[in-house]
Amino acid sequence: MASRPKRLPRVITVRRADYLSPNMIRVTFAGPELEGFPPGHEGANCKLILPREGESREEFETYFAPDGPEEKVHAVRTYTIRSFRPESLELDIDFVAHGDNGPATRWAQRATEGAFLGLLGPGPAKLTDFYADWYLIAADLSALPVAEATLEALPADAHGAAVFEVPSKEDIRSITVPKGVEVTWLVQEDVHKPSTAQVDLIRGLDWPSGTVQTCIAGESSVIRALRDYLHNERNVPKKDTYISGYWKIGLIEDQHQQMKRAEAAAVQA
Repeated sequence: MASRPKRLPRVITVRRADYLSPNMIRVTFAGPELEGFPPGHEGANCKLILPREGESREEFETYFAPDGPEEKVHAVRTYTIRSFRPESLELDIDFVAHGDNGPATRWAQRATEGAFLGLLGPGPAKLTDFYADWYLIAADLSALPVAEATLEALPADAHGAAVFEVPSKEDIRSITVPKGVEVTWLVQEDVHKPSTAQVDLIRGLDWPSGTVQTCIAGESSVIRALRDYLHNERNVPKKDTYISGYWKIGLIEDQHQQMKRAEAAAVQA
């Protein structure tokens, strides 16, 4: 069995959970456990350690005590910091609601005030320096939190395009963007089938002159096609592109992360 995380998690508490749309749940955590959480990390990754079915908070916290058991027994999943309000010690994390297939989704769909989980992180924010003439933001439902956080951080006079792919019309909602950013929503009802909708639309855009920065994340096959287009056809420098596969059709997160590590090693070889 794998050993416990070397860092101890914060055990954080749910204040409320709300459906933003039929397939997206926003869980707000609050409490003194968030003292010292670093501000300005909207869009950054974090690791969520999920309690086991029926596990009490005392049992969960005991597991992470210095003299607790060494084996890993809790599911760990990667999520995005959507927003943090230091003045009220409130932290928002958005979850895709896609049935009971995954432990994080099951947890979020049942979350009520007082529920808890473990939090590791955050990691570094994805985009912190905005210098482009034009911005391209693209995401499916899994990556909407990083896309929204990036759009909110853009300069007020930014220009660009935002492309969002969601599983239903009811998932289309108001998003804060600079006036110069044009938003397009695409509906792909069956998220378990490969989609070319984002790639086709982005290929059809009038490509601007000047420096382009991107924030693009989502299903692995879509990301692979967009990365090829941006780097090999449009010659956008890699330093100007954040583009990441957050999941892959048919794989759970552990399998997808293993695939990404293998691909990264092959590139470096």
